[in-house]
Amino acid sequence: MSSAVFQFRDRARGNVSTPMVLWALAMTVVLFLEVVAPSAIVTITGFGISAILGIYLGWRRRVGAVIVAPFVSWLFAWFPMEIACMIHFGILKGFLIGLLTITFGWIGIGFIELVWLAMVALLVRAVRRSSHDDAVIIIDPKGS
Repeated sequence: MSSAVFQFRDRARGNVSTPMVLWALAMTVVLFLEVVAPSAIVTITGFGISAILGIYLGWRRRVGAVIVAPFVSWLFAWFPMEIACMIHFGILKGFLIGLLTITFGWIGIGFIELVWLAMVALLVRAVRRSSHDDAVIIIDPKGS
């Protein structure tokens, strides 16, 4: 007697690289402005932009991409953050502070990005999942 199990479910579709690159570019501008001219509006804008990406990732069921997002942001923002520190603190002092900010400060920045994106994406995914009726149908292989 042999039996077979068929599993049907929705899989994650689509590439998220374009939205993530656009988010990383926007976050580069936000982080640059945070160093050069910090303000609450810039900070709130950064959280808003990240929330938009989190909503997109949760809706597309690509929550795993949240782990990669801070690294992508770091790749885009590395050089502009160095320039921003040199503008704000002066050439030599800014260069050294920029290296420290980019190396060690990014642990904190990346962690905040990761946590915020994950919270928003998981919330959206949970809300989207509860709106669907995920019925399970079991078909008896004997047909009785």
